[in-house]
Amino acid sequence: MSSDPRQVVREDLPDVEPPFDPLRLCVFATVALLGWLLGPVALVFFAGLGFVGYARARRAGLLRSRCKLGDTRLVLVWLGALVLTGSIALVLDVGPWRWW
Repeated sequence: MSSDPRQVVREDLPDVEPPFDPLRLCVFATVALLGWLLGPVALVFFAGLGFVGYARARRAGLLRSRCKLGDTRLVLVWLGALVLTGSIALVLDVGPWRWW
């Protein structure tokens, strides 16, 4: 059987580290865009989503996070504060997100 000349045969070397994938940077940029466009609505949504995720993970036994804050209790306090801040901005219709 002959090989397809359009395919490139890759020889994987076991000691070669794969190149860095900057996926997180793309995710951060997308979240920043949504935050800029939607203001406190995006803040409440994403912080609330993160809060629910960390609360479930903590109940499942996660005590340390890869988040810079480390302890999941601190992460929950931070995300709760962000939800509260976004909610207050929505109710009072104030905040740095207003650009007009």
